[in-house]
Amino acid sequence: MTDVHRTVDAVWKLESARIVAGLTRMVRDVGLAEELAQDALVAALEQWPAAGVPDNPGAWLTAIAKRRAVDHLRRSERLERKHELIAREPEPDPEARQDDVLRLMFISCHPVLPTAARAALTLRLIGGLTTAEIARAFLATEPTITGRIAGAKRTLAEEDVPFELPEGPELAERLSSVLGVIYLIFNEGYSATSGDDLMRPGLCLEALRLGRLLAELAPRESEVHGLVALMEIQQSRSAARTDPAGEPVQLHEQNRGRWDQLLIRRGFTAMLRAREVGGPPGRYMLQAAIAVCHAQARTAQDTDWARIAALYEALERVLPTPVVRLNRAVAVGKAHGPQTGLDLVDAVADDPALRDYHLLPGVRGDLLRTLGRHAEAHSEFHRAAALACNEPERAFLLRRADEVPVAEATGPTAGDAVRDFLGRDDLDTATVRSYWQTLRRLCRIVGERTPLAELTADQVTRAFTTAWGDAAAKTWNRHRSTVRSFGSWTDLDDLAAGLRRRAETRPRTQSLDAPRLAALWSRPDLPLRERTLWRLLHESGAAVTTVLSLDVEDLDLDDRRAQTAGTWVNWRAETARLLPLLLGDRPGGPVFLADRRPGPGRMPAAADLCPHTGRGRLSYERAEHLFKTTTGFTLRQLR
Repeated sequence: MTDVHRTVDAVWKLESARIVAGLTRMVRDVGLAEELAQDALVAALEQWPAAGVPDNPGAWLTAIAKRRAVDHLRRSERLERKHELIAREPEPDPEARQDDVLRLMFISCHPVLPTAARAALTLRLIGGLTTAEIARAFLATEPTITGRIAGAKRTLAEEDVPFELPEGPELAERLSSVLGVIYLIFNEGYSATSGDDLMRPGLCLEALRLGRLLAELAPRESEVHGLVALMEIQQSRSAARTDPAGEPVQLHEQNRGRWDQLLIRRGFTAMLRAREVGGPPGRYMLQAAIAVCHAQARTAQDTDWARIAALYEALERVLPTPVVRLNRAVAVGKAHGPQTGLDLVDAVADDPALRDYHLLPGVRGDLLRTLGRHAEAHSEFHRAAALACNEPERAFLLRRADEVPVAEATGPTAGDAVRDFLGRDDLDTATVRSYWQTLRRLCRIVGERTPLAELTADQVTRAFTTAWGDAAAKTWNRHRSTVRSFGSWTDLDDLAAGLRRRAETRPRTQSLDAPRLAALWSRPDLPLRERTLWRLLHESGAAVTTVLSLDVEDLDLDDRRAQTAGTWVNWRAETARLLPLLLGDRPGGPVFLADRRPGPGRMPAAADLCPHTGRGRLSYERAEHLFKTTTGFTLRQLR
């Protein structure tokens, strides 16, 4: 990249929010405003390398963008009125420009947008990041980010979101959304949810920049300063958070000499501003107060855990989430002993929101190890590693597990038993897939390395409640049957003892009415196979599996009936007309054939192959798919 291009990039990131905000005020369309601003950026890339960088590059970009807006409005049907207004409009003062940026920030984080779209649009419009930069930051593809941004702008236009600052109670609600998006961006950078790196520094710095900008725009909001203080202090620890191998270093093991004192002082200053503004402390001020406690401790041993536990208790009152309760348990464990902390962890362990949260077993592992319950701690660290999506965190947790002294297991683990159970020859592919879904989730919750002999019905019941407590009766019963089969195979018959079968209330299938059937039969585009099958199902009233199992040899075309598996299938005139056309000169084999010949790797039994064409029997899944895509209904509704 040339020096001029670097200059253009730097100026764009500094000025793009103000330019887009000013244009949005003029044209009242955030998507159009961004396009016009991009035109100005392209002009800079074309002209600055030859003409040189102007003395005031931001003003240059703003002037070009405004000229593009005037050109656009001149072409629009509102030419006269708008042109006159813009011509008379004085150059906005710096304060008005600040308000424009704040309005743009509120639009980007509007509640009508999904959370992921809010973050992408904020980084694009306020941060000035390109689509490629946002995609790299979130480990997503460029088309995904492009779709999110385009969808967000389309939603804003469809919902006719005004370019205005909210007032009164709406201001607090909308400000909370803005703060939430900025903190989401910071957290994704501070502790990446997936990928090969623990942190994404670019996202942290961008969130910090957005937070500082918001603090300038809304200086009378204590929670804004609280969020800035929280991010400044957390960011101050970034250099000490990983070891040379990139693995996480826990807070109490960090080299505090590597903490950035400038950022800590900035965090303290932001905290003072928040207190000066006044008002009851909210979620960000309380979290910042906790961060201040850590920053003030000269050593890990000097940490005031009693105060931190009290702050978490206050935080839980304003933000009663399971993650906050888990963090409070850690602080209480440090302040009042590991058993007290473990009791609080176990009280929140069944919350479905934490069922895939790797820090839950990680915290349990730490507390159990402190209590000397090494075997359980070892299992918990492995369970946490299995749930972690971030590679450095997974490696760190596995190392923690290896550091716990445990006796060599004498029997199979739960994971070993599941693999042996699913590796049997008498299970078909569909059954293995269904069983695997259940047992994989079960192992992730109870721990794959838990010795099978120590697996209890109480553990299984708690895992089921966490994973499928709110599932429909049919789903619950399917998973329950899997565990019963697994327990029976392993001679642990009481594994499902705490799982009661739920009553299923299956709604009665509504048959297709006469107008819909008439519309179906009148369609000229139906293939002969489908038309014959659907007619036969309707006229016979037989089960789908029974009809699909018919062979040519079973048919008695003269008497309009067939016998299969001890059941008679009868049909009427239209099926009788279609069947000979479908069969042609085939001497035997399945009546309803698949579209293609089977591959050598998935060859069906000889009885399911047509000796004349080599094609296999039409499957239930394929037949159902064809009917659903054609009509939107199920085959059972033809009866």
